[in-house]
Amino acid sequence: MPMYEVSQGESIPSIAADNGFFWDTLWSHPQNAALKAKRKTPNQLAPGDQVFIPDLRKKVESRGVDATHKFKVKGVPAKIKMQLKMLGQPRANEPYVLQIDDQLIKGTLDGSGKLEQFMPPNARSGQLILGGGKEVIPLRLHCLNPIDDPAGIQQRLNNLGFQCGSEDGELDDQAQEAIKQFQGKYGLPITGEMDAATKAKLAEIHP
Repeated sequence: MPMYEVSQGESIPSIAADNGFFWDTLWSHPQNAALKAKRKTPNQLAPGDQVFIPDLRKKVESRGVDATHKFKVKGVPAKIKMQLKMLGQPRANEPYVLQIDDQLIKGTLDGSGKLEQFMPPNARSGQLILGGGKEVIPLRLHCLNPIDDPAGIQQRLNNLGFQCGSEDGELDDQAQEAIKQFQGKYGLPITGEMDAATKAKLAEIHP
């Protein structure tokens, strides 16, 4: 199979699931070593990245005829993690409904306002429903670019509430103002530039 070009919103787990592989099979393949060294994590790829997908090897099982046989398909689910706050305080112990594609999952935020749930690795869309349906938060799954990609910087700043505007990879005046606000909040020199210290702090706050 030729090299696969990554599109926005794809990750190694989602690409693996779409092609019938465990994610580690692709991530650990020798022909993906350069990608692994560059991106560090299988969950954050950038559009245009190249992933080698080997031919899928079929497994043959011999079983007797005129009988019923059960086969268990193994899977490696992904996990969604988030923390919700209001006015800087955790939204502790709030009930929620998490919709992932067509699946509905009911749960309760923990004492720090955190949520952790397993989900299919190739899930495409979701939303978090709070307050019995009064508050609906759309979720963009697998859409976080690497922090070394300018769009990944914009995505993280927007997610943290710093109004960065477009996530097109162009760090324009609005993006620079968002960077200044981020730097001011975390005690960094206010330059509006994504220098090493600022990038390290952003990666710490929003991996």
